[in-house]
Parts: sequence; C-alpha cells; structure tokens
Amino acid sequence: MSKALLKILIVVESLDVNDSSATKGRVALIMNLKQCGYVLKVFHYTRRKITLSGIECVAIPEKKWTVWYWLSKAQLIIKRWFKINLNNHFEEKLGFSFAFFNDVKSIKDSLSKENSFNPDWILTLSKAASFRPHMAVLKLPKLHEKWLAYVHDPYPMHCYPEPFNWFQPGYRQKEVFFKEVSKKASYTIFPSLLLNKWMGQYFPKFLDKGIVIPHQASEMVSEEVLHPDWFRGENFTILHAGSLMKPRNPKGLVEGYQLFLKRNPNAEDNSQLLLLGQKSYFQAYLNEKENEVNSLYLSVGYVDFNTVLALQNSVSVNVILEAKSNISPFLPGKFPHCVMANKPIIHLGPEKSEAYRLLGKQYKYHAEIDDIENIATIIESLYQTWLKNNNTLQLNRQDLEDYVSVSNLKQTFSKIIKS
Repeated sequence: MSKALLKILIVVESLDVNDSSATKGRVALIMNLKQCGYVLKVFHYTRRKITLSGIECVAIPEKKWTVWYWLSKAQLIIKRWFKINLNNHFEEKLGFSFAFFNDVKSIKDSLSKENSFNPDWILTLSKAASFRPHMAVLKLPKLHEKWLAYVHDPYPMHCYPEPFNWFQPGYRQKEVFFKEVSKKASYTIFPSLLLNKWMGQYFPKFLDKGIVIPHQASEMVSEEVLHPDWFRGENFTILHAGSLMKPRNPKGLVEGYQLFLKRNPNAEDNSQLLLLGQKSYFQAYLNEKENEVNSLYLSVGYVDFNTVLALQNSVSVNVILEAKSNISPFLPGKFPHCVMANKPIIHLGPEKSEAYRLLGKQYKYHAEIDDIENIATIIESLYQTWLKNNNTLQLNRQDLEDYVSVSNLKQTFSKIIKS
C-alpha cells in the first residue's frame, strides 16, 4: 500500500479544542496527519457530535446500563447528599474510578464493533492523567501489533519530576497498567525526547519503542479573529498564555517586568504584559500587582483558543513559563505556536528542559523563573530592539519551524511504516 493510502484509526478522548490545551494538541496532530495524506477514521469520547474537515469522526456513546455506570452515579449521589467522597477509597482498592472503568468499556465496545476500516495502525491519544483509550486498546489484544500509544505526560503521577509528583490512590495498579502499555504497544510516541528518556527510567520498554513526534502547530482559526479591546497592538507587548498551576509561579516574570519599568519609566505608556488563563493559586497576588502596574493585564479566566492563537501571532514577545525544577521533560503545547508566530520567546525554566534543548544552549532569552534581575535584563534588551525597529523582533528559527512541520511529521511516520 502506498504511503498516501496509509490508514490510521485514531482513538482520542476528546475533540473539543476548548476543553483543554491537551485536546488542542491532539486535534492539531490529527489534522496534520490528514495533511500528510493519510486516510483517518477517528473514534472520540467527547460524547457529542464533532466534525473535522475531511475526516470520518465517530462519537463513542457512553454505556449507561453497566454496573460501573450505576456505581459511579451512586458514588456521586453519596458525595452530593452526604458530603462523603468514597472515590479515593475504591480507587485505592481497584486502581481506577468506577467512571474510568465504564468509560474504558464504552470505548472498547465501540472499537470492537469496527469491522470496515481495516487500519494499518491504531493510534491512541488522551489527555491529563487519564489514558482511557490506552486501557481500552490494551483490552483488545488483536490490535496490539498495530498499536501506536501516544504518551503525552508522565504517568502515573509519582513519575512526574518534582515539584509535581505525588502518589495517586491505586498507584500500584496504575504502574502495572502502564507497564503493560509499554510492553504491548508496537511503538510508543512522545512529544519530547526528554520525556521519552524520563519515562524510560520507570518503564525501560519505552526506550526501545519510543518515537518522538513534537506537538504540532495548529491552523484551526477558521475565520478572522478580532483582537480584544484590552490588547494594545501598537505597544511592546509580552504575552504569557496558559493556566498558572501552582509550580508555575509567575512572580519572577511580573516582578522582572516591574523592575524593567522602574529602569525604563517611559515603557509604562508603550508596553504591556498580558497573562491569559486561569490564575488559581496566584489570584490574590496578581490582583494586587494589577492594581500596582497599569500595563499589566490579567484575563478574567479562560480565553478562547482562536483569540489566544491570534494574539500569539500579534504580540511582540511570547513567554514559556515552566516550573522551578531540576528538569522539565515536557514540551509545552504552545511551543509550536510560538515558533510559528516567529516572535522572540522568553523561556523561563530550568536549563534541563525540552523547550530549552530545542532553543539551544546559545539561546539568550532564557532565565530561571525566579531570576528577577535576569528577566528584567532580557525584557529591556527586547524592548530596546523594539524601539529601534519593531519589525526586527523575530525568532527566525527555520530549524524549529521545520521540526514542528507536517513534512517532519510525515518523515517520522515513514520510518514507522518501513519498519
């Protein structure tokens, strides 16, 4: 069979790009596989109809007449009425929640009924700490020789590097599950070389079977997006887009920006720092800073994906903010979008990180997340360049554009096909 007619059955947890950054990444990968010329059929558990142009999409229905379904509902009722959460107790015993088992059965049964597509490969995609499609395919041994298991993040949670790691209820059963995934999948796909190596410490088979396919640049903006009123496009604008989880502390960025303003008073009128996304742990701190700094803007919760994508292409500088850690093996989902925007990237994170590995040790706009002095210096350097000629503020990294391109994706997949 020619490469153009390669058939891939994709099993994905969600196709709703507004439910998480993870789903955005999974949909971008699907759409780029379509651009490669492959024939795709997508089974998804979004539980409502979603279409992707030129791709057959099948919404997997939730099974509502199973023991797992009724146990999950009973557990929710007990929690709601009596304020007693039994989920952790049962997950400790069984390894997974009742809802997880029911979702896996729903996905597995739908896949079992598929008999017309006859794929060359089956690709499982998930999000967060779920991996429901992986469990479903694990329960279908006839698919294992065609199975491409995509591992987007460390799993189970205690496999995360500090400061993220913690032991989930049922972690031993989760370890057994993922060890089986590493053994039974024909190949495992990672968005990051460091993540592949990191997970190989826990499950050595990942080192033998791992293939790196970076997060893909997305072209999902289907109509012209108007910039919001609070965006001042004529100014020197720095953007951080994404939720601020507890380990991703924005204080260094905010106070580095304040120090920059102190040294460059005129910049208060022609610069802007935008923080878009959920603030959660840092809400009180950031609200206080917003009152202090007129040119700091905080979004009110979530900003839709199309708007963020448009802003990433319009601002002066994009920021990638990672946790304070010895290592960050993740490739941020926004990395390819920042690369394709062709704007300078301020990388705030450890030296041993996938993003910094790709940017290169010679990349000068890098600092630890709490290095206020260095962050202020980086911002000032970019600002001075912008003052001279804002058109010179470009990333200019054709190597990275090629790395996140469809052509590289197809080249990587061709290695799988020939094996």
